[in-house]
Amino acid sequence: MPNRIHVASALLDAGIIPLLYDPDPEVCCRLAHTLYEGGARVLEYTNRGLAAHEVFYALRRYADRHLPGMVLGAGTLLEAGTTALYLQYGADFIVAPSLSEAVGRTCHARNVLWIPGCTTPTEIAQGHALGAEIVKLFPSDLVQPGFVRALRGPMPWATLMVTGGVTPDEAGIVPWFEAGAACVGIGSSLFVRENGKLNESRTSERMQQALQVLRTWRASHP
Repeated sequence: MPNRIHVASALLDAGIIPLLYDPDPEVCCRLAHTLYEGGARVLEYTNRGLAAHEVFYALRRYADRHLPGMVLGAGTLLEAGTTALYLQYGADFIVAPSLSEAVGRTCHARNVLWIPGCTTPTEIAQGHALGAEIVKLFPSDLVQPGFVRALRGPMPWATLMVTGGVTPDEAGIVPWFEAGAACVGIGSSLFVRENGKLNESRTSERMQQALQVLRTWRASHP
């Protein structure tokens, strides 16, 4: 398992972190494979539903066998017990929707990246003070990119992953990076479904297009 500094670097290099969940392990692995084919090398699995940890374990084993180089984290972790379970199952990083010092301590004890969810400047400052290399701005659809720009005036060290309502297109991605976000998390809008079924080729293309939007922007902002 890579240490938290290497994983943080992988997230910041990737820039776009897909979020995925399905209660069926086979479907979840298929979603991950489709995103991988589209260029994703970092994924966040969201802890939802009964026995979600068992789905994650199946996904972890699948990624180890079939998705070389994939950095796989677990999100929506609220307390230390469940966090420890996901760490035991091989999570490379942990994302929380809230600022929980207990979750942070559990991750740091294993040298695993912890990304707490924060909304206010006070919470963001506390997250970094507690040792978080990256802080999740959540839910970002409650604020505008201008919030990030204003925040980074007095807090230029703030390293923010924006999650919630981000879409995989230029209009959804570029304003956040222009404002100073370090990376973005994108969920259901990445997946193209037709008649209730995943369209794998179009989903892969959508992932590729999102990554290309970011590459183009970064090339013009060295």
